[in-house]
Amino acid sequence: MQKTNIGLRTSIAISAIVVMWASAFAVIRFALLAFSPGELTLLRFLCASAAFGVIVALHRPPSLSCKGIPFIALLGLFGITFYHLALNYGEQRVTAGATSFLISSAPVFTALLATVMLLERLSLITWPGITIGILGVAIITIGKAGGIGLEPRAFIILFAAISSSLYTVLQKRHVARYPPLVFSAYTVWIGTIPLVVFMPTLFQTLPSAPVTAICAVAYLGILPGCIAYILWVYCLRELSASRLSSVLHLNPVLAVFIAWLWLREIPSQLSLVGGIIAALGVVLTNLGSWRQKL
Repeated sequence: MQKTNIGLRTSIAISAIVVMWASAFAVIRFALLAFSPGELTLLRFLCASAAFGVIVALHRPPSLSCKGIPFIALLGLFGITFYHLALNYGEQRVTAGATSFLISSAPVFTALLATVMLLERLSLITWPGITIGILGVAIITIGKAGGIGLEPRAFIILFAAISSSLYTVLQKRHVARYPPLVFSAYTVWIGTIPLVVFMPTLFQTLPSAPVTAICAVAYLGILPGCIAYILWVYCLRELSASRLSSVLHLNPVLAVFIAWLWLREIPSQLSLVGGIIAALGVVLTNLGSWRQKL
C-alpha cells in the first residue's frame, strides 16, 4: 500500500527532480546548437553512466541478478534510448517551453496505462481530466510561433511522453525488488548501449564543440540524467505511479521561465493556452487518484 502522507525527504527529493528536469529543456536547446540529437543523447548518457559508475563504486550496492537484466533492458529502451532521442529530435524545432508542456502530459498517459497494466482504478473525475489533457496536447501540437500549423516534431515529443509513461508504469511492479541506485544505474547503463551508433560522429564533433556546450551536456548527464533518476526511483517506492507523475505538471512553469531568462524564448500563445488546458487535465487526472488513496 502506498503512503498517503509525503515525508520531508520525499518532498525534498520531488522538489529536486522538478528543478533538475525543468532546467533540462532549456539546456538541451542550448546544447543542440553544437551537437546533433543523437550525439547529444550519447554524450549526455556517457556522462550519466560515468557518474553512476563513481557512485556505485563508492557505495558498493548489491549487483543486479541475471534474471532482472531483460526487464531492466526494456526499461532502458523506453526510459533512456527512446525517450531522450525523441526529446532531443523534437526540440530541434519545438521551443523548450512547448516541449515541457507536451512532456508534462505524461501523467495522462500514465493514468491510462496504469489502469490497464497495474489495474489501478480511475475515479469518475479522472476521465474528464484525461480528455481535457489530450485536448491540451492537441492544441500545443498545432500551436506555432507564426500562428496555427501542424508541427511534426511535436508528435516526436509526444512519443517521448508516452515512452516516459511506459517507463514509469513498467518499473512500478518491480522497483521494490532493487535499491534505487542499482535500479537506476543498470537502466542508464543498458539504455546507453544502443546510443553508441552515434559514437563516430560524436568523435568528429567533440573537438570543435564549445566548452560551454560540453559543460551543458555534462550537467544534463550528471544531474537530470543521474541524480534525478535515482531520486525518481526512490520516490516511486513511496508513492503511486500516477500520483508521482503528477509532479511533472510543475515542470512547464519553471521550464518556460528558465527558457525565457536564458534563451529569451517563449512558446506561442496557442501553445501556452494548450499548456494551461493540459495542466488542468493533469490536475483533474491525479485529483481522482489522490482521493482514492486518502
